[in-house]
Amino acid sequence: MYRPPPPQYRNHNQQQRQVIQVPSVNDVGTLVVRGAVTFAKRHKVISGSYIVGLLVLLLVGSGTKLTLDQQRQYNHIMSTIDLQAEFEASNSYAIANQNYRATKGWFTCDSLCQRNKDRMEYQKQILDEIRAEGHARMSDAKAVAGLFSEVGIGEVKDSFWNYFSQGKQFAKRQSMWDAMFIGMRHMGRDESTMEYVLKVLMQVLINFTMGLFMALAIFIFGLWKIISDYQPNPITAVLFFILGVCGAFAFVTTYLMGIFGATAGGIYGVVKLAENNQQQARLQQQQQRGGGGYVHNRPHYQ
Repeated sequence: MYRPPPPQYRNHNQQQRQVIQVPSVNDVGTLVVRGAVTFAKRHKVISGSYIVGLLVLLLVGSGTKLTLDQQRQYNHIMSTIDLQAEFEASNSYAIANQNYRATKGWFTCDSLCQRNKDRMEYQKQILDEIRAEGHARMSDAKAVAGLFSEVGIGEVKDSFWNYFSQGKQFAKRQSMWDAMFIGMRHMGRDESTMEYVLKVLMQVLINFTMGLFMALAIFIFGLWKIISDYQPNPITAVLFFILGVCGAFAFVTTYLMGIFGATAGGIYGVVKLAENNQQQARLQQQQQRGGGGYVHNRPHYQ
């Protein structure tokens, strides 16, 4: 007569069958490489732009240095910009605007208000003309330096780092609020600490992705304005724009891949450690039982 194993051994065997083995480091590396190759084959434009961007980041550097003649012309043109006139015009406009707002009612504007408004508009027109003249002279100085010079590359880098820093600040600030609200929801639910940590990590990754790609988009929109200030020919302008976009895209993508990779590596390490501890615990349980589980008797007939 066939005798089924005791219930504790049946539960033990079911737990063994339900164990999911975590892949090894070599298997994970193979999967990552295979996925990257598959993505590169399917999205050739994105992959090509990323490779071009990496080459731009490695080869462009800080731009070409100005010659003595270029530096002399650049400094001479920049010195002709009348900063004092712009400062005085800005103060006059601020005073006129303050007087206009002080005499302006909610829905009405009397004769004194109209005179202050006309004065304010006149001062604003003067300020705009002075600023336009200063911007034109600055554009002439930048044209002498050149778009691929240390001046042009430095201005593009400063613009990118400014937007990149703002994107990170947005992600950090948003992640702080998300961690607080997720923690408040976690207190009212039957969730483990590990679930809370994983939710916060996922939200942090989403926030950094959104923040940095928004910063990238704003940088791309402002890049053409920077290029136009150097008065390049159309071919140089388009080439510089493409290289600048690819370089910024490659840097942001590499930064995000580093964050995602570090997070995935940390989670993998924790899961792998838990799996090793679980295996050691099962081995100890088997040794305590006498070297193995329950031995099934083969069915026979009496």
